[in-house]
Amino acid sequence: MEAAPQVAMVAGETSGDLLAGLLLDGMQAKWPGLASRGIGGPQMAQRGFDAWWPSDKLAVHGYSMEVLRRLRELLRIRKNLRDRLLTERPDVFIGVDAPDFNLGLEADLRAAGIKTVHFVCPSVWAWRADRVEKIRRSADHVLCIFPFEPELLASHGIAATYVGHPLASVIPMVPDRAAARAQLQLQDDDEVLAILPGSRSSEIQYIAPAFFQAAALVHQARPAVKMIVPAVPLLRDRIVQASAACGLGDVVRVVAGQSHTVLAACDATLIASGTATLEAALFKRPMVIGYHMHPISWWLMRRKQLQPWVGLPNILCRDFVVPELIQDAATPQALADACLAWLDARRHNPGKIEALEQRFTALHVSLQRNTSQLAADAIQKIIAHA
Repeated sequence: MEAAPQVAMVAGETSGDLLAGLLLDGMQAKWPGLASRGIGGPQMAQRGFDAWWPSDKLAVHGYSMEVLRRLRELLRIRKNLRDRLLTERPDVFIGVDAPDFNLGLEADLRAAGIKTVHFVCPSVWAWRADRVEKIRRSADHVLCIFPFEPELLASHGIAATYVGHPLASVIPMVPDRAAARAQLQLQDDDEVLAILPGSRSSEIQYIAPAFFQAAALVHQARPAVKMIVPAVPLLRDRIVQASAACGLGDVVRVVAGQSHTVLAACDATLIASGTATLEAALFKRPMVIGYHMHPISWWLMRRKQLQPWVGLPNILCRDFVVPELIQDAATPQALADACLAWLDARRHNPGKIEALEQRFTALHVSLQRNTSQLAADAIQKIIAHA
């Protein structure tokens, strides 16, 4: 049996931890006894990952003022990690998402002769065309989760493999709504709005107030609507406070984690732009995508936007299949009206819901591959060509 390689990894935030956990599944199936270490979260820890630092240390906006405040700490962590990896020299380093942190680290490791893989192509097709040269310098190979990305990267001389989106294999093609509702103690005929204001501290600061003000307006219009927030445990108290500040203390139910269960159970979701919107699409749920950030961060991002869509479901469908209310457009009234429109459609225009479900089903099929195995196979080839 082929000896297990020494693998170093860095995953940022909750979504990166989930992706890295699935990647570890594939590598451990190929190499039983695989040792892995670096920066990771609870999903990775469950698979025996040795986390020298927790992944939530990297959970900040790419352009936010929060990054500027924490820049010294982040740079210190990256330097200490780089020095340790240059000493230990793993067979391969895999940077999972977190491109602002990982690409610079990968460039240094690659220059020292360590093979580097970046898992999840940075969204150069949406926001950051200037990152292409940095990717070429940093990564021996990129594992892509969207089917159009390898060709785009190849045009810039970057080796890449499409491995499908891991979530497309984790989330069932037909979600079990009844089981999810039973788990959350909801009735089958309840109207349920899921509220997902983000998993970063800065998102709770900038997004949660408008989301909960919108929820209060929905409650005024439809007092019977059940509202559930799946909260990242570290942010649960802040979310509860933000909800209570809008008079929703007895209306909104905040649960620890369980985002997939909540999405499976809901009729519609008010959701912050990010990976969670793709999860909602894979659960075939109508959604209203909202986002708000520091004005300077928004100005910087806006200048780099390459296409009209911000939310992943719209980008992948290349159409405004669900509403996006970003920055100044994300007013409580506009968010509430868009949520109520989906709830009204469930009652009075089911064809609109069915059409959306068909679009999301086709999207799901296009993203469904054996991601863990394909990624592990690609990593094996990269190591073999060392």
